[in-house]
Amino acid sequence: MIEGRCHCGAVGWTYDAPLDSATACNCTICRRYGTLWAYDYLDEGICVSGPTRAYHRAGRHIDFHFCPTCGCVAYWLIAKPDADGRWRIAVNLRLAEPGEVSHALIDHFDGLDSFDDLPRDGKCVADYWF
Repeated sequence: MIEGRCHCGAVGWTYDAPLDSATACNCTICRRYGTLWAYDYLDEGICVSGPTRAYHRAGRHIDFHFCPTCGCVAYWLIAKPDADGRWRIAVNLRLAEPGEVSHALIDHFDGLDSFDDLPRDGKCVADYWF
């Protein structure tokens, strides 16, 4: 299990699934936040804790949750559940300890223009941090 916490420690998450990759998105908000995402469903592979404030991204049906004290972006949560009632969520892997996530390969997602997955370049999280 991987754990992530904001800088002040008030907001956290756990990711309890195999971590093979992290997504780097170039959309107008992700590139500003500098996030690396890992996906699953709320209260299935991902559990969150602590009080957050949310920014609703108009037109995308996603709420970005951040710590109201230190400002770290912790996760995004879909604004409405899927047809099966499950809530899609992605956690910001930059809140985890580097050793827990450094091996994950980077998946590039073009959220700015094509909304397509892009080819892997062989880099991993460690390449982004060190």
